[in-house]
Amino acid sequence: MYSLVFKLFLFLSLLQISVFARNLATEEPNQFKLLKYHKGALLSGKISVNLIWYGKFKPSQRAIISDFITSLTHTSPTSKTLHQPSVATWWKTTEKYYKLATPNKNSSPLSLTLGKQILDESCSLGKSLTDKKIRQLASKGDQRDAINVVLTSADVTVTGFGMSRCGTHGHARGLGKRGSKFAYIWVGNSETQCPGQCAWPFHAPVYGPQSPPLVAPNNDVGLDGMVINLASLLAGTATNPFGNGYYQGPQNAPLEAASACPGVYGKGAYPGYAGDLLVDTTTGGSFNAYGANGRKFLLPALYDPTTSDCSTMV
Repeated sequence: MYSLVFKLFLFLSLLQISVFARNLATEEPNQFKLLKYHKGALLSGKISVNLIWYGKFKPSQRAIISDFITSLTHTSPTSKTLHQPSVATWWKTTEKYYKLATPNKNSSPLSLTLGKQILDESCSLGKSLTDKKIRQLASKGDQRDAINVVLTSADVTVTGFGMSRCGTHGHARGLGKRGSKFAYIWVGNSETQCPGQCAWPFHAPVYGPQSPPLVAPNNDVGLDGMVINLASLLAGTATNPFGNGYYQGPQNAPLEAASACPGVYGKGAYPGYAGDLLVDTTTGGSFNAYGANGRKFLLPALYDPTTSDCSTMV
C-alpha cells in the first residue's frame, strides 16, 4: 500500500512547523537528488482509467474528474488552439521515467484513456471503509490493462483519511486462478471531513502559515482537491505501480514522482504559498494547467528524473 502520508517541514530558524495539505517531506524538494529505480515493471501501453463512484456525487462533480482523465492525453484538433500549459504536457514528465528505465526497448509508452464509470450511490459496503473494502470496490473495474480509481463521497469515512492520508494507490491480484496484478487508486472528497489537510491551497491549512485560501478553478473545493490528490497518485501509479518502480524511502511509505515535491504548484513556492499561478480573470480561480472541455486544473509539481528537480507548469 502506498499512501499519501503527511510528513513535516521543520524550519528551526522560524521555530515553527509548517504542514502542507498533502504528503509532506522532512526536507526541501530540491534535496531529493534521485528517486531510485528498483527494477520493477512500470505501466505501459494503452491503459483504461475506470472510475468507481462510491456515494453520491453530482453529475457536475463527476464531470470534473472525467474531464481531468480525458485531459491527460487530450490534444486539440489544431495545435494552434491548444492552450498551454496543458494537463497533457504535465503528464509527459512521467514518460521520462519510462525512457530511463527501458532505454533499449521499443515497448509502447503509457497512454491513459477514460474507461468505465461505475456508480455505487447506495454505498453497498457501508459508509465506513477499510483498506480491504477499498480493494473490494477497486476489483469491480476491469482487471487487465486498467487502473481502477475508487472515489468516495464527502460523507464516507475511510481508515486514516485526513489523519495520515488523503488517498492511496496500490495493487491487487485479479480474480481467477491466474489473475494478474492490477493497479488501483483511492481518493476521498475532503470537503467536510478534512479540507485543511487534503484540499489546500483551496482551504486554509490546519497548521503552518495561514495565507488566504485560493479560489478553486472549478468552483468546488472538495473536487478540485480530489483532482490534486488523484493527479499525484496517478503519477505514482505510473512510475511505481507495484511497489518496485521509482521511489525513495521505505517501501510502505515512499516518496514518489509527485510526493517528492510537496506543496509545490508553481515557481517561487514556499511553505504556505503554492507558487506563482495563473488566475482566471472571470472566476478568480487559480490554476496551472488547461484541460479538455475548457477546464482549468491545479496540478502538483512532478519530480523530473532527468534534471533532479521539481518541474512546475508555471
